[in-house]
Amino acid sequence: MERTIAAISTPQGNGGIAVIRISGNDAVKVADKVFFGSKKLADCDTHTVHYGFIKNEKGEKVDEVLATVMLAPKTFTREDVVEISTHGGSTASRAVLDTIIRAGAYMAEPGEFTKRAFLNGRIDLSQAESVIDVISAKNEFALKSSMKQLSGAVSDAVKEIRGEILHEIAFIESALD
Repeated sequence: MERTIAAISTPQGNGGIAVIRISGNDAVKVADKVFFGSKKLADCDTHTVHYGFIKNEKGEKVDEVLATVMLAPKTFTREDVVEISTHGGSTASRAVLDTIIRAGAYMAEPGEFTKRAFLNGRIDLSQAESVIDVISAKNEFALKSSMKQLSGAVSDAVKEIRGEILHEIAFIESALD
């Protein structure tokens, strides 16, 4: 994964807060080009939150924000991640995202953060598929079921069955010899 990607991670529309996620090797570097707080994000500890402003290439304030720095490998994608909590509403969040894109990030494709988590070994295919189920769960039962799959319950069951099958195959092959 060479490209650093960014996208609005919260639902579109009007709300109090929107979260913009930046992920990739240059996530902190890209964020530092647009975030202005008491210190550079590159100098901050992992899993910390910082107050500041997003400024565009003209030096104009775009929005007042909180930036959360999370360094690899302890992130969803196992890459460096910066999440910008900006004011909600499509105009403010889009302006911040556009500023981040102009600073060097690429627009993430739908599902690309989950794809990176899968490709980087953070989750397996069954868990990756369950992410959308958690997001779209319509009731408590669906949420519990999806969370069970996301936590690896299905994968663990498949591994156990696979182990039993391999044991039986080995037994059959030894009996044939």
